[in-house]
Amino acid sequence: MVVLEKYGNLLINSTYGYADYLWKEVLNPHWTNFFYWLLALSLFCWLLEIIVPWRKGQPVLRRDFWLDGFYMFFNFFLFSLIGYNALSDVGVEAFKELMGRVGVQHLVVWDIAEWPVWARLLTLFVVRDFIQWNVHLLLHRVEWLWRIHQVHHSVEEMGFASHMRYHPMETVIYRALEYIPLAMIGFGLTDFFIVHLFTLAIGHLNHTNVYLPLGKLRYLLNNPQTHTWHHAKELKERRYGVNFAITLSLWDYLFGTAYVPKDGKDIALGFKGIEEFPRRFWKQLRYPFERM
Repeated sequence: MVVLEKYGNLLINSTYGYADYLWKEVLNPHWTNFFYWLLALSLFCWLLEIIVPWRKGQPVLRRDFWLDGFYMFFNFFLFSLIGYNALSDVGVEAFKELMGRVGVQHLVVWDIAEWPVWARLLTLFVVRDFIQWNVHLLLHRVEWLWRIHQVHHSVEEMGFASHMRYHPMETVIYRALEYIPLAMIGFGLTDFFIVHLFTLAIGHLNHTNVYLPLGKLRYLLNNPQTHTWHHAKELKERRYGVNFAITLSLWDYLFGTAYVPKDGKDIALGFKGIEEFPRRFWKQLRYPFERM
């Protein structure tokens, strides 16, 4: 009963705590305010699409524009409010308690708090991006994970907001697989914020309807021309997909999953059978579980 009361109180306090935090973020702009950074990045990428569109025949308010906008709001704010943040706190506390019972009191085994800021940020960025590249690979190669990831690949016209169209269970999968390796390194919250903001900006740009030639830098950083092929509808010679980079294209070139055969400006996007994929938000959320 004591344990149930402890975790019940944690669940309630975390829910109210996150609601209070979110309300204050909306009312109080500041440089670490994620809400306004997301809005600013989205407006910047949308302006690029309007001023210098790559696919010039694509409408400014492309197919599913408002659906993707709702996904952005839901995945970054509402999903946390209705349970993810609170359940994460419960999971972390339960994990720490379990580690304590087997004699592990301090999970950090590589404390880099005294490192220069640039070294901490670079280490966090590279380690986190490599973990995410591997998770993304799993989302394509494990059948039940692919059914969840299909929500993101149901995009048929690329735009900045399509970056945010993904099933909320993807957040759970990514964070669960990231938690232990990143928790073992002593990163600070500010480090996470800066790195997350940078990767968010690159992710937005990768999905933006804009031509962004990077020259030789394309072998290092992901970009719209490379990422378009990740969303290609027909890739007969690559069964599980290509170009799994989140931010660093480097991993795809190192491990042989890079593929940019030509200009992908007008290729069909999606996946085989997309015509039968549900078009509405709640039906898309239910889809992976109904198929299971």
